[in-house]
Amino acid sequence: MGLASRYVAKGTDLFKRVLVGRALRSGQLHEQLLPKRLALPVFASDALSSVAYAPQEILVILSLAGVSFYAYSPWVAMAVVVVMITVVASYRQNVHAYPSGGGDYEVATTNLGKNAGLTVASALMVDYVLTVAVSVANGVDYVGATIPFVAEHKPAVAIGIVILLTVVNLRGLRESGAAFAVPTYAFMFAVLGLIAWGGFRVLVFGDELRAPSADFGIVPEQTDLTAFAAAFLILRAFSTGCAALTGVEAISNGVPAFRKPKSRNAATTLLLMGLIAITMFGGIIALGLASGVKIADPGTVATDLLRPDGTPVGPGYYQQPIISQVADAVFGGGSALFVIISAVTALILFLAANTAFNGFPVLGSILAQDRYLPRQLHTRGDRLAFSNGIVILALGACLLLWGFDADVTRLLNLYIVGVFVSFTLSQTGMVIHWTRLLKTEDDLQVRHQMHRSRVINFFGAVMTGLVLVVVLLTKFVVGAWIVCIAMPLLFLMMKAIRRHYDNVAAELEITEEYDEATLPARNHAIVLISQIHKPTMRALAYARATRPSTLEAVTVGVEGKEARQLQEDWERMGIPVPLKMLDSPYREITQPVLDYVKTLRRRSPRDVVTVFIPEYVVGHWWEHLLHNQSALRLKARLLFKPGVMVTSVPWQLHSSDRLLGRPEPVAPGSARRPPRRNVKDDQAPPR
Repeated sequence: MGLASRYVAKGTDLFKRVLVGRALRSGQLHEQLLPKRLALPVFASDALSSVAYAPQEILVILSLAGVSFYAYSPWVAMAVVVVMITVVASYRQNVHAYPSGGGDYEVATTNLGKNAGLTVASALMVDYVLTVAVSVANGVDYVGATIPFVAEHKPAVAIGIVILLTVVNLRGLRESGAAFAVPTYAFMFAVLGLIAWGGFRVLVFGDELRAPSADFGIVPEQTDLTAFAAAFLILRAFSTGCAALTGVEAISNGVPAFRKPKSRNAATTLLLMGLIAITMFGGIIALGLASGVKIADPGTVATDLLRPDGTPVGPGYYQQPIISQVADAVFGGGSALFVIISAVTALILFLAANTAFNGFPVLGSILAQDRYLPRQLHTRGDRLAFSNGIVILALGACLLLWGFDADVTRLLNLYIVGVFVSFTLSQTGMVIHWTRLLKTEDDLQVRHQMHRSRVINFFGAVMTGLVLVVVLLTKFVVGAWIVCIAMPLLFLMMKAIRRHYDNVAAELEITEEYDEATLPARNHAIVLISQIHKPTMRALAYARATRPSTLEAVTVGVEGKEARQLQEDWERMGIPVPLKMLDSPYREITQPVLDYVKTLRRRSPRDVVTVFIPEYVVGHWWEHLLHNQSALRLKARLLFKPGVMVTSVPWQLHSSDRLLGRPEPVAPGSARRPPRRNVKDDQAPPR
């Protein structure tokens, strides 16, 4: 049985190593740093993948007023591009000024105060969880277009994808970057190639592109709109299209993951990401309009999307996403290039969640270091990743996918509120940062650079602040109110955690009053016994070795006959420790011991009482149910008694031998401990 259990333990450890990989030493952390070619797919996949749904959502919102409102989509897209350029330029200032990885949280905390920093942190944490949920749900939609099983089981498939991404990220930052680099670059080149060839056909050859839905019509849900209602609808389309900006802040939060020079590499990656995302976003919108794409609200597509003959498409119709329709118009439906674009688009949407898997754990680690979150979030796992933060992010995303049935439209209504809160507060903080530095800087060239940076950040703060107002006004009723509740709850939770840590620190701090007068005058030791056997004798021997001021054995006389027999055996064996018999008329064991300890403490409040408890060490889980129950209850109660120390004296039963060869279970943070030395390695000759 012992041999079989040992093989099971080794098999479990082997499975973990295959799944996560071998543990890395803390000194290998520098090997996990990313070059720009890997940092781009790791941190930019979210922002780049947004072109798969942001242009589409603009058309969905405008379609509520009919196809005629598509005429406003270029202006909406241009406004989104202006905001994107502003945000990218602003965050390039951030990565140079705050390269430590705190990102928006550090900027807001340093320049606007702790409450502003916690507001940013709560907003980012909510947004990271939503990033995973939205990206994975949208990717499942693309796959469901060709695989009916996936469409029928969207929440289950989406949760499975999140679990897979979690495992990949637990293997470490560098490995996840290498795994995601090929699909991300494939998506970039595929979409850029689609835009280039489509634009070439339209502008050079004068071809007419025809999307599959080009001849369809849309039943407007809102007709005869007033000027105010029309403006509100356009603003709502703009706020939805601003989903294209999500993920921009991830690079500023992940600067420590870059190779040196960290700030310069992060700024370069941010610029590349911005240029590629803007090109993709603008190109997809332009080709979508040129090819006559029609996109109706997914919830009403069966009735609102009309065939060329004027009849509704019906519930059996599948509405292709905008990239698929553009690819159909440019390359032809069913062609190899069409299939490739559809496949890499679905894949990049899954991988877009990886941006959050890198941003959330780092932010959680910084907050834990500042004592706003449990300290376990600051612990690195086997692969030097913040494993606890990765797992918590995955759990939150899975709950959202399950609760919202993996519906992208419903999830998007919760989206981007948090990210624009962080954008606005971060850029406001940067304005204060440059203003403060200008007061002490005398170099004219440096002052000129600071003035330029302040202007960029000021424009960014104004722009993102206006977008935040628009987002709140247009999305509050349709779902953003949930985020507006979740963020304050997270804020209050982090304040409560910090208050707890501060109270504990204040309680444990050594003050002037803590001097030798607080030391115990004497140590009264008692050994709890139930019968005379080997564990009892070991506990007595250990207690005597500690040289307490007084020592006595204590037992509870539940049964009169057994109590008298124990007393006689004690005297007959001549044990040199007095035996105290406690009466228990109600057959209790715990309470008489507690009362006796309380009596000792009341008699001499400056003295310490040390209670030695013999315990069995067993090897099977079911043996825990048969032994040590009284000892566990006593320890649980004695630990709350001031001035009482509890010492367990173990006695290993033969069944515990089965655990001697079992590998030590690896807990989160084990990478922070020195790994076991390998004797063979020590003896190997130098290379």
